[in-house]
Amino acid sequence: MSETLVALYIFALACFIGYQVIWGVTPSLHTPLIALTNAISGIIIVGAILVTGSENTSATTQWIGFIAVTLASINIFGGYFVTHRMLSMFRKKK
Repeated sequence: MSETLVALYIFALACFIGYQVIWGVTPSLHTPLIALTNAISGIIIVGAILVTGSENTSATTQWIGFIAVTLASINIFGGYFVTHRMLSMFRKKK
């Protein structure tokens, strides 16, 4: 079996498991879940930068790496924005 096919299987299983895990979380645990996904997105950014910047990458790989970095960055900043907004609801009003 080729490496590409194995990577595709792993990606499909990770998407399915991730979907099932997130839909199983109770609403009271959504803030910690956002913090965890921010950490995972940080790991994705590091991995995408390493893959994109290696010597033997094609133009397609560089574009996919750029898209991965962009989407993970949006996820991180959006997660921090939502967390800040949720935590501001618990502050006392002036």
